[in-house]
Amino acid sequence: MKRFWTDVGVDADRVVTLDGRPVRTPGRVPLALPTDALASAIAGEWRAVTETIDPRTMPLTGMANAAIDRIASDPARFATGLAAYGESDLLYYRAETPDPLIERQLAAWDPWLGWARQRYDVHFETTAGIVHRAQPPATLTRLSEAVTALDPFRLAGLSPIVTITGSLIIGLATIEGAGDPDALWSAAHVDELWQAEVWGEDMLAAQALANKRRDYDAAVAFLAALA
Repeated sequence: MKRFWTDVGVDADRVVTLDGRPVRTPGRVPLALPTDALASAIAGEWRAVTETIDPRTMPLTGMANAAIDRIASDPARFATGLAAYGESDLLYYRAETPDPLIERQLAAWDPWLGWARQRYDVHFETTAGIVHRAQPPATLTRLSEAVTALDPFRLAGLSPIVTITGSLIIGLATIEGAGDPDALWSAAHVDELWQAEVWGEDMLAAQALANKRRDYDAAVAFLAALA
């Protein structure tokens, strides 16, 4: 779709407008946002469109659309899917060798498991290797409660962080502002960064990681605009 509007605004109900008409989600619902900051940021995405709409350059709009069209009708079901990551979180599974990588994972991951233990009063089982290690039922319940307590917009922002990092713990730390997003990103990608240091950077892998970082940063910005 080519750009057809001149003016982008936000009305009194925080609906983004194009020439005074409301932007609508793919489900044909007005794009009404919960905060002024998010409404302003999404309006900025629409102002930045030059000739043709490219959804890849409008990630905040995409997450808002998901919150309204996909999540709001049944947030508990969506939350359950995200909470399932707590059963096999990235941070539970450690390398068996070499020692420098083991030490790097320990330094990067244990502080966030420690934060989650204190924050949610839970216990985690960690292991070396990739064989599944069951987590205590009480831990899974508490993590699930933390996710299901979130509103549809926060669930929409949390989702890409969890799926990109493979870690519900890192996602929850991000959404609660428990750590710097750059540090959390680095913690989630210890293995990739290690491989690049040891074997050199692969161009395709580097591009894939850059794309993930772009989506991660967009989700962080989306959540920040909800604060």
